[in-house]
Amino acid sequence: MKTAFHHLRYAVIGAGLLAAQPALADGDVKCGAGPQSGWKELGQVQKKAWQQGWEVLKVQVEGDCYEVYARTQQGQAIEAFFHPETLEKLVVFRRGREIFRKDGFKG
Repeated sequence: MKTAFHHLRYAVIGAGLLAAQPALADGDVKCGAGPQSGWKELGQVQKKAWQQGWEVLKVQVEGDCYEVYARTQQGQAIEAFFHPETLEKLVVFRRGREIFRKDGFKG
């Protein structure tokens, strides 16, 4: 017979496992970019994100992509990935969920 203690213990373990999950599912994003010598400058992707109407918080290289942390005009925190050669917006995440994916992008 299980006691209330056992149920509580399993609930705490389950909550811990959920909390350990990454906040964003970005680890698998692959842009398929060539050598960095052919990439546009980081400032250009920052400008591209700004042209989306976003407040850019941080721009960095993540794997073979440009990763942008920003806030939308509605104040929502987002994480976006851009192709470093073409500066195309490829995928955008908000609160760990994908909210945009460029048609045909498989990365």
